[in-house]
Amino acid sequence: MTFISIQKNLGIPKYKQIIACIEKAIATKQLKKDDRLPSINKVCMAFSLSRDTVLLAYDELKKRGIIYAILGKGYYVKSTEIAMKHRVFLLFDELNIFKEDLYNSILKHLGDSVQVDIFFHHFNPNVFRKLIEDGHGNYTRYIIMPTNLAEAPAIIKTLPADEVFILDQTNSELQAYPAVYQNFVRDMFDALVAAKVKLSQYEKLVLIFPGFREPLGMKEGFIRFCLDFNFKYEIIAEFNGRDILHKEVFIIPNDRDLVSVIEKSKTQNLKLGLDFGVISYNDTPLKKVVENGITTISTRFEKMGEIIAKMLLENRKEQIENPSQLIWRNSL
Repeated sequence: MTFISIQKNLGIPKYKQIIACIEKAIATKQLKKDDRLPSINKVCMAFSLSRDTVLLAYDELKKRGIIYAILGKGYYVKSTEIAMKHRVFLLFDELNIFKEDLYNSILKHLGDSVQVDIFFHHFNPNVFRKLIEDGHGNYTRYIIMPTNLAEAPAIIKTLPADEVFILDQTNSELQAYPAVYQNFVRDMFDALVAAKVKLSQYEKLVLIFPGFREPLGMKEGFIRFCLDFNFKYEIIAEFNGRDILHKEVFIIPNDRDLVSVIEKSKTQNLKLGLDFGVISYNDTPLKKVVENGITTISTRFEKMGEIIAKMLLENRKEQIENPSQLIWRNSL
């Protein structure tokens, strides 16, 4: 235990002095991978420290992935990568092209001194719970996409409150947590307002909204717009090969439904942007060229990743709305 030393009146908390001593011992190879650390009781007795002080130091090192614990045996060196200041638990709903952009942006702006482990819950509350339970206590920060899972707030609240950041969707039960999120009600409403002149040339707006994965705010914003501006509208759970009526506009959050609508229009010999219209959600490079361009409502996922990364590194406790925009193309 010669590598641990505690100095009084140094102005540095004693638990941080323990962490610094262990980091230095690893850097100078006094401690190697799988070496056993002094027990909590031994450190307490040697330096007249409380058990909580030593446990705080060991827990911090454990969250950073530097040490690990074996129940009934003690703590051991897990990694010699002491430069890692944070070990981040990143929980996404699913991986798609926009989430890939978001993930890459987070990695880029967190930098090399942060380790990120990514997981996916696929909108399954049991998977969501299991992943968070397994990750509890093993990370310094948690970035979580709760989507619209009703169980999510209660599960998230089992984690240390000052270590959690919410991403993409939030709600009233998660207001205490810092977040970078989309305001789906406002985004949908404002985008349709921006398109109102062109939409008035059509006879009916149709929102394809399965309601399983899609944020509920999209539906609320759509209905509010239609009622406020007296547009005839319909909400359907699935397209399912129905006929496209002349002068309908489809608002389509899911790309699978977008493909189905375009395929059906070809069997009916309808021209997109003339006989009927489409507004898609979340922009991709492909939507710039498909059918001479698909109009989209989209946020900047790269910017969202940059903001959440900076909030984490600077430990800023804010709630920031990541704005969306309507991207005009020939489908409307």
